Amino acid sequence: MSSNSRLNRAYEKAKVIAFDDESKFIFFSDCHRGDNSFADDFANNRNIYFHALNHYYREGFHYCELGDGDELWENLHFESIFEAHKNVFQLLRQFHLENRLHMVWGNHDMVYQDPKYVEKHLYHYFEPIEGKDKELFENIQYHEALLLQHTETGQEIFCAHGHQADWWNYVCWRIGRFLVRVLWKPLQVWGIADPTSPAKNYKELIRIEKRIKRWILNHNLKLTIVGHTHRPRFPEPGEIPFFNDGSCVHPRSITGIEIENGKISLIKWHIATKPDGTLQIIRVMLEGPENLSDYQKAKR
Repeated sequence: MSSNSRLNRAYEKAKVIAFDDESKFIFFSDCHRGDNSFADDFANNRNIYFHALNHYYREGFHYCELGDGDELWENLHFESIFEAHKNVFQLLRQFHLENRLHMVWGNHDMVYQDPKYVEKHLYHYFEPIEGKDKELFENIQYHEALLLQHTETGQEIFCAHGHQADWWNYVCWRIGRFLVRVLWKPLQVWGIADPTSPAKNYKELIRIEKRIKRWILNHNLKLTIVGHTHRPRFPEPGEIPFFNDGSCVHPRSITGIEIENGKISLIKWHIATKPDGTLQIIRVMLEGPENLSDYQKAKR
């Protein structure tokens, strides 16, 4: 199956979400939440991420996670990740309870495509203090893609992880998981990067982006948001509407894409120093805001 066919299938099976100019969405991907070991890339930015997540919860945003939220290549089970970042999952639970949580699986958490796995590991967690199971993400569903549809204009926004355009990480993900788990995780502690990751392989990154752009051109310039490569992308109106929200494992910062008031923006959260020497977490606008209506509209 070609990358074009895989993207077509993701589009046809996408979870449809109606929205309008009053809707608010934050798109993050590639958090790679781990077990808080030396190999946990998320651990360095967890305070930044948690602060940003609190902001979006208070402001009434929908949270859309476009794959690789949990690092289930390096780690055997979700439970160790949950224990390491319990405060994050408790906050995500609040989004879930208010129907503001939309989850997509990527290659590093591709096990979430199995509803039975999700039910077994994510619906409940064991609370040792009370000695019983408690609800976490009860009845949650993971999807391969999301499709936002504007209730008035009919404009569509296609959102996926993006590994559909990466043959190795889509078709051979089990082999990749095995290699990362037994080989690259121990080496990562010593600073040796996984060469199979498109985020570390610039030539492969470019090839993946070209495949996605080709798919967009073949589908009436449909506005598309992905992750996977960890490289933020924000085109100008009139260019191919290919967006990438970056990742949450940049050095000392996280990036994401916001949709608010009918506009789209690329943002960054990072730690900055105040004049008095104290630290604060701030949000910076990297690109935009641009009107969604300025990008090519297309109907399904």
